[in-house]
Amino acid sequence: MRRSRGLTAALVLSLAGAGTGIGLVLMPQASAITAPVAFTADQLPTWQPDGIVWAMAQAEGTVFAGGTFSAVRPPEGVAGAEREAVNFVALDAATGNPTSCKLAFTIGDGTATVRTLVVSKDKKTLYAGGYFGAVNGTPVSSVAAIDIASCTPKAAFHPGFPATVRGLAVTDDTLYVAGDFNTVEGQTRQRFAAVDASSGALKPFKADADEPGRAIEVTPDGKNVLLGGDFFTINNANSHALAVVDAMSGAVKKTYSNIPSNSVVKDISTDDTGFYTGNEGSGGGVFDGRIGLRLSDFTEKWRDRCLGATQFVLPYEGVLYSSSHAHDCSTEQEFPDGKRHFLLAQPTNHEGSAPAPVDGFVRGPGKLGWHPTANDGLGEGIGPRVMAVAEKNDVKYMWVGGEFTLINGKAQQALTRFASTGDVGAPTTPVASASSVKPGEVQVRWRTSYDADDSKLTYRIYRNGSATPAATVTASSLEWERPQASWNDTTVKAGQSYSYRVTATDAAGNTSALSATTKVTVPTSVQSYPNQVRTDGAELYWRYDDVVSPYVADSSVSGNRSGIQVNAPALKQSPGAVPGSNAMGFNGKSQKVHSDRRQTVGNTFTIETWFKTNTTRGGKLIGFGNNTTRNSGSNDRHIYMTNTGRLVFGVYNGSTRTVSTGLFDTYNDNKWHHVVGTQGPGGITLYVDGQNKGSLNATSNGTYAGYWHAGGDNLSGWPTRPTSNFFAGQLDETAVYPTTLTQAQVKNHFDLAKAPTDTVSTVKTTEDTYINQGAPSSTYGTSTSLAVRGSGSLYETYMRFDLPAAPAGQVLKSASLQFKTSTQASAGTANTVSVVPVTGTWSGASTTFKTKPALGATPLGSIAGVPDGSAVHNVPLDTAAVTAVLGSSYSLGLTSNGSDPLWLWSSESTAAEGTPQLVLTFGAQ
Repeated sequence: MRRSRGLTAALVLSLAGAGTGIGLVLMPQASAITAPVAFTADQLPTWQPDGIVWAMAQAEGTVFAGGTFSAVRPPEGVAGAEREAVNFVALDAATGNPTSCKLAFTIGDGTATVRTLVVSKDKKTLYAGGYFGAVNGTPVSSVAAIDIASCTPKAAFHPGFPATVRGLAVTDDTLYVAGDFNTVEGQTRQRFAAVDASSGALKPFKADADEPGRAIEVTPDGKNVLLGGDFFTINNANSHALAVVDAMSGAVKKTYSNIPSNSVVKDISTDDTGFYTGNEGSGGGVFDGRIGLRLSDFTEKWRDRCLGATQFVLPYEGVLYSSSHAHDCSTEQEFPDGKRHFLLAQPTNHEGSAPAPVDGFVRGPGKLGWHPTANDGLGEGIGPRVMAVAEKNDVKYMWVGGEFTLINGKAQQALTRFASTGDVGAPTTPVASASSVKPGEVQVRWRTSYDADDSKLTYRIYRNGSATPAATVTASSLEWERPQASWNDTTVKAGQSYSYRVTATDAAGNTSALSATTKVTVPTSVQSYPNQVRTDGAELYWRYDDVVSPYVADSSVSGNRSGIQVNAPALKQSPGAVPGSNAMGFNGKSQKVHSDRRQTVGNTFTIETWFKTNTTRGGKLIGFGNNTTRNSGSNDRHIYMTNTGRLVFGVYNGSTRTVSTGLFDTYNDNKWHHVVGTQGPGGITLYVDGQNKGSLNATSNGTYAGYWHAGGDNLSGWPTRPTSNFFAGQLDETAVYPTTLTQAQVKNHFDLAKAPTDTVSTVKTTEDTYINQGAPSSTYGTSTSLAVRGSGSLYETYMRFDLPAAPAGQVLKSASLQFKTSTQASAGTANTVSVVPVTGTWSGASTTFKTKPALGATPLGSIAGVPDGSAVHNVPLDTAAVTAVLGSSYSLGLTSNGSDPLWLWSSESTAAEGTPQLVLTFGAQ
């Protein structure tokens, strides 16, 4: 009997709220993996059969594996010779190596196979079932009993099963059997039977089925037997695929009629309070998932309707581990049809109240963060087929067997294992970006990382190259749901530039690489358009200012509906629809963006985007659908363009309900246009360039969970469907609101897009050097470092910049000098460093202490002390003084009032962000 070792409270994980301010520290629990998952996803070296593993059991630190194979070989890359192993191998749970126990399961005619293994409660006997006629030459008939201590078959145990045995369960005195047989020992026993666990004598238990039995389990109290298989009747009572019978007589205790006729039960397992089924089927309306049922009355608790042929279920410490090739968990509000997920974990019970039934079923508890990968492999291409938990030296091991030939992308056939300790896999590197739309605040955001055995990760945000994190945030993610996390830096100053990098760390301390550096300049005034979109309550806001694939940042206030680029749309398309912004380009063939978080959308919403195109093939600009990279079967709440350039906004409420622009009201003129679609109690309305283009009394839409799409998705069945589902052109400023924007708000957005905005210029030094009183004749124009000190041995630094003129119609609103301290010890200074104009002549090649230039008397700015550690620092400068020298070559000097030196990188350095630069912000007069 496979049973859980105990229950822990189920844990449902969600995104931790992003905090504001430098001092936020939210740390994960100090465990190697995220509870309640008990195993890492890091595979351990394991000997591997040359065929398929169908069955496993364990006893006292030894794992027994049976199947259809002839030999085992060492793990990939490990020396050693192949060993004969005829359909059976015993392995050390801790090392993965074969033990001295060697059994050969054979048959004279046909192909022998071991399909089920179970160990007696006293751990002394291993029972095997399948299709075989001898074990190490001892005659048997598809069922055998093995003395574990001596690794020899018990010759006296010889019940006659004339067909394949597929399931076994054992109590102190009885072995229960499921399979394809119709007789046992010449007596009628159709598909299920019971024999004496010691002698093999047939028992009176009778539970005859009309189709094969595949699974059998005894309830923990020993009073009932749980039957699973293909059958439609048990003892002439109608019950498909699952039934409960009396353990002594086989009399039917509970029947089931709600498993589809094209689905079967492949496995049954129990824990202290429940039992669980793994199901497989084929054809339309199939049930391929898992059911959780109560032992108290055998009624259903929940049903996980993921598609993907579940082969095995194993409850362990409050978590149900399963092997399948799940490819569509849409009904569970998880991943859509697509990639196969072979190994999954979920709590055995819902935490708190269970969700309301949908289509008559309570959905299963949400999946946990345990995602080892496999492949379809050999045979039927199912992947993993069986699981077992073994313990040795206080370490628990999850063993998995099946048809697979890859585990976590590496060659490994038919057997693998995972330990309860030793998590060594680091999370993926975060993809970060930063945005600022008003003075005093920067939103740093990143796509949450993926870790195969940790769903709750700790993120550290580093500012301006500092080795000390500015903030620490925790957030949760799964492989198929990696929502954006964010942190607001509210200590920033207007007109200054900042850089950020982010790392992800799991509970075992494994840390990702630093993200690529993302930079932002804080504006000196509010940026009207994006600030209004945020103020009006956008819950998704894609500005398309991203510089790397595949992440699209969400600039909304909540900031957790980021997007994923599909097939590499073109980035940084300039100019965008709003001054100072970039757009994203789509090829009209395969490129699009989809949101990274599954959601439902009610009957009140607004969708908005800017677009520019000259296409004559139409395409979807923005919409909602139930898939991500594949065509959505359910799709509406969308705006699309016809071949002639008309715009259509539509929802589906049993039929397509649409509003469109006029016959000659077309917008494929290669100019930027603003389009908005709203739905609310008053119906649906389409706006283009701030004008109402029509309304319709449609107050409802499709009920399904899905994802937002920009640039393309399915349009099959919609009126005036264009040639292409995909849009060819540019998109900018895409937003979704949970409210209905008014016409005044829509018009305001259109007008604000024309409002002037700040522009930022960064000007790097064209030349820099320093002078050293201690070496009065030396030049330092090629040095990678610069230095400043006011007394003792004097250091002064000089920098030259080619300043731009102010853009037409704009003035300089702020200026700052940005430099980065070097990595040498004590690079910072406790003294005040001043920035002054250089009035004399100098050059990096010739200037020495003896020929140092004259300096101006009035500082342009200063910084009162610089901490040790390599980091970027900003010095605000006098705006009027810098304005006076715009459009010229201008030199600045750095001086100090004390003896504590400052060391910083020069333009000769290769350090990231090392070159000193001026940050100039220009804006309207």
